[in-house]
Amino acid sequence: MQAYVDKFRKDVATLEQRANGRVTPAMLSPVRVAVPEYESADGRGVKLEEVATVGVRDGTTLIVTVFEEQTLKHVEKALYDAKLPGVVPQKADSRTIKIPIPKPTVETRLAMFSTAQRQAEDTRVLIRKQHQASVKKGGYEKHAPEIKEFQTLLDKFLAEVDKILAEAKKSSGAK
Repeated sequence: MQAYVDKFRKDVATLEQRANGRVTPAMLSPVRVAVPEYESADGRGVKLEEVATVGVRDGTTLIVTVFEEQTLKHVEKALYDAKLPGVVPQKADSRTIKIPIPKPTVETRLAMFSTAQRQAEDTRVLIRKQHQASVKKGGYEKHAPEIKEFQTLLDKFLAEVDKILAEAKKSSGAK
């Protein structure tokens, strides 16, 4: 259950960072590049950092520089396929892609918060499923003290998710 809460906290922090307009190379960390020469074992492609460097210029533009020219088209395709909000790659030269990141608007902040709300509900569902699986696996009697302990843990983690969401709401300016 703690792992689900930690992942949710990390996802919300990423969303808040984007909503506040901070441009960092970490924005492109979810991008996976399908390069035939470097294909990963799970078939999902390799991380962008393994085939290119990502830097920030002027605080508003990401610069992706590939190590080898022939991988540029694969990187460009991966950036489009990632469907990251506000990310529109522009080829600068044979090894470089510029990605201007627009300043966040009120609408984008609200969209980030609604995404956080959806993720919060998904996290709550995962935590409840974990709770049910733990109780079922233990095979406890109806009024066993262990069941009360599990319920206390469930309530604690659900409250933590709600607290993280409330902080995100406050920082995004949503009503």
